[in-house]
Amino acid sequence: MAKYRKKPVVIDAVQTQERVEIVTLEGTMVANPGDWIITGVKGERYPCKPDIFEATYEPVDAALAGEEP
Repeated sequence: MAKYRKKPVVIDAVQTQERVEIVTLEGTMVANPGDWIITGVKGERYPCKPDIFEATYEPVDAALAGEEP
């Protein structure tokens, strides 16, 4: 079986401090305090548990993200 690596993509994310209901492509999901709310490359939003977020994402500097410093 072939192996694949996820392409590097810059996303926006915020860690929530309260329970939030998010309408996703899969239906309404709940983000609990401490969960991350991710906005994907096509504007889609979805919750992510902190341990999965930390294992999957790392901070990028503003230049790499295509933003003004």
